[in-house]
Amino acid sequence: MFKFLRRKQERKVFVVGLDCGDPVLVFDRWRDELPNLRQLLEGGAFGPLSSSIPCITVPAWSSMTSGKDPGVLGFYGFRNRADYTYDNMTMATGASVKEPRVWDLIGRAGQQVVVVGVPQTYPVKPVNGYLISSFLTPSVQRQYTYPNEFRYEIDHLLGGRVYDVDVPQFRTENKEHLIQQIYDMTEKRFIVLKHLLKNKPWDFFMFVEMGVDRIQHGLWKYGDPAHRMYEPGNPYETSIKDYYKYIDQELGEMLSALDDDTVIIVVSDHGAKKMDGGICINEWLRRAGYLVLTEEPVREGGKPVPFEKVEVDWEKTIAWGAGGYYARLFLNVQGREPYGIIPPSDYDKVRDELADGIAAIPDHQGTPINTICYRPESIYKQVHNIPPDLIIYLGDLHWRAVGSFGFEGVHTFENDTGPDDANHAQDGLIIYYDPKDNLGGRQLGRLNLMDFAPTVLHLMGHPIPEDIQGRIIEP
Repeated sequence: MFKFLRRKQERKVFVVGLDCGDPVLVFDRWRDELPNLRQLLEGGAFGPLSSSIPCITVPAWSSMTSGKDPGVLGFYGFRNRADYTYDNMTMATGASVKEPRVWDLIGRAGQQVVVVGVPQTYPVKPVNGYLISSFLTPSVQRQYTYPNEFRYEIDHLLGGRVYDVDVPQFRTENKEHLIQQIYDMTEKRFIVLKHLLKNKPWDFFMFVEMGVDRIQHGLWKYGDPAHRMYEPGNPYETSIKDYYKYIDQELGEMLSALDDDTVIIVVSDHGAKKMDGGICINEWLRRAGYLVLTEEPVREGGKPVPFEKVEVDWEKTIAWGAGGYYARLFLNVQGREPYGIIPPSDYDKVRDELADGIAAIPDHQGTPINTICYRPESIYKQVHNIPPDLIIYLGDLHWRAVGSFGFEGVHTFENDTGPDDANHAQDGLIIYYDPKDNLGGRQLGRLNLMDFAPTVLHLMGHPIPEDIQGRIIEP
């Protein structure tokens, strides 16, 4: 069954994806210094775009481009439980995405697509047009384009330089090297994008630039006066702004090549915010008696001890967690996990008890931090595969979750996965610009990123599948 709405005139659609693109920076703080984005803002409509829960790259981009929530998609982060054992995890690659995305539906209808850098497009699947896979691609020595021979065209375009799907060394204290990597990656991406734009047929064109995410995680403390480690006048104070300006400049050249029959949409999967510190979720569980280890974790070489390296007494353990920008909590349930000890009849009671306890964790000075605990069945239309029992935004995402051991307490200012200054914010951004309809900088109401897919399909005159959860954006 389909919802079927046709516009009077079917349009081409050009989509600019900025991974981690922040609405405050684009709409307010740096608006006057981003002339091409400002032109889209002032002639179009714009507003915040609420991300998926969790608001991370995977699952957010797939939720956006399919119009389905993470529960329906069946993955809840980069790594997900493959079964109910304790250590069998699987990576959510493109093979995990079973729902069609907008370019699949558009291509099946006979229209041409160009898709570049959209997460979860590796392993590469055929499209009706051209595709370059994303940052989860293990190596460009394997097939990372469709058609496969297009990779050789990229080699020729770049004059022997290697195309980068991501920054090779993202978590580093060498900020000069990080910045150089990001600019090199982005420069090469735009060379290829401009070639595709001008030399290949397309009705739908979408790319995602990962550099925005990388530079913000690597350098946020240098430019945010509210960050606890900010130092006025530091040499990297304008690094993030300068990169946004560079992106804006490159966009200007591409936008000038578009005709008036093309609607432009700028989107991000989530925003960014300062990271105040980390909360050692497994250490808290251990101290509260929910997680039992057979021996004390000992650092080796000064490094934290990953959860995978400790010995857990599963017959005495109620719950354990996984770290990252948000926390995932798993319960040890009788008849579900191999050594489960929670009776199924007590599941809700124990989960509520844990949610209340975690929500009450204050910061290192004893101040409440507004932690939010989500229950998957309450936030998703359906729940497929194996979700966390709780999805937790520590301090409303101002604190990250640290799953490792070996810290002095429950709070830490050391990142167990390497240098990182920023966490994700729930709101990303959307800018809608139609050259045939001046909207005068209209403010859009609060939208959800699942609204993207039906909007694109509607613009291009395609039927909208009934199971798409988003709604058409009518600016």
